Amino acid sequence: MSRVLAALGLVATLAAGAATASPPAPGAPRELEAARAAQAEAARRYRESLDALLPLREAAVTRAERALERQQALVAEGLVAPAEVESAERALTAARDDAERTRTSMREAEMVATEAEAARELAALPPTAPGEVRAGATLIRHDGRAAWSLAQLPALERFFAERFHRPLPVSARGQTPVHDRLGFDHHEALDVAVHPDSAEGRALMEFLRTRSIPFLAFRAAQPGVATGAHVHVGRPSPPTS
Repeated sequence: MSRVLAALGLVATLAAGAATASPPAPGAPRELEAARAAQAEAARRYRESLDALLPLREAAVTRAERALERQQALVAEGLVAPAEVESAERALTAARDDAERTRTSMREAEMVATEAEAARELAALPPTAPGEVRAGATLIRHDGRAAWSLAQLPALERFFAERFHRPLPVSARGQTPVHDRLGFDHHEALDVAVHPDSAEGRALMEFLRTRSIPFLAFRAAQPGVATGAHVHVGRPSPPTS
């Protein structure tokens, strides 16, 4: 994990230097490219660590469920006090919460990895004119001119619920522990877990485009693979300094 954090620190340092240097020093683009690759690798490694952790979390849930069943049986026989059941219920709730937090972190890490891996393509896309949408191999960009903040989320949620009769599938609202760990500034951004080529994704992007709200839509790092695909509402997330 120390190597991962070191790589992320390198990304932040190089990104800050790239933003202030004029003209860029020889080799800086190559170093920034290497730093972006390191950040993508760090995100992938973190995702893999969560892959290994989830079975342990799920096993803890199974153990807690069995412990609760045993305590319920003992209470029914009058062998233990009802408080033992309440304690087992709390333990089960905690185990389930841990497992769900791990699943949430896995989804967030996958999306961060997708964004990091698309950094080169994003940098290569020319700036968009107001109202224009530019599409690359794995991402779509709309550099809307309207101000965006998370205070506008209720209107977006209403639109989606009325259109598709289900809640907006928000996967990351603002800054999360995963974004902190992987060095992304996501404070006023929103990630929505819809594929940009789906009916929901297209409707969401049209809603944002007509209101000139900036967004990035990621098809995923690998063509034909849906994992990590999402729509990022707001400006691109820069590395944290």
